[in-house]
Amino acid sequence: MNSTKWEELRQAFYSLGEHHPRWRTKDLNGHISEWDGDWYYHFKDGGYESIDWLEIRFDSATQDDLVIDILRKVHVPGHRIEGGFRVYGYLSDGIALRYFCTRCVAPG
Repeated sequence: MNSTKWEELRQAFYSLGEHHPRWRTKDLNGHISEWDGDWYYHFKDGGYESIDWLEIRFDSATQDDLVIDILRKVHVPGHRIEGGFRVYGYLSDGIALRYFCTRCVAPG
């Protein structure tokens, strides 16, 4: 994924205010960050080039709806996981590429 898409996601989640979800990232070097809630400074700190994937965790049905709406509008590659979503910056072998999209009935 390119920096423009990551920035679009960051701004959209930041704009949710009190409804923003928590997130963590896995870098290409294998490091998985701690869960964080700061989309304004922390998410963009260090740039986006090394993000292997982003996991987004929601705490309520309202948050789930808001997050999936953003993922579909921004149209990013990923899928639903238990308690949230995973968005891919890079794909590993064996992972099928699917996008969240407004035309889709349900994400993978």
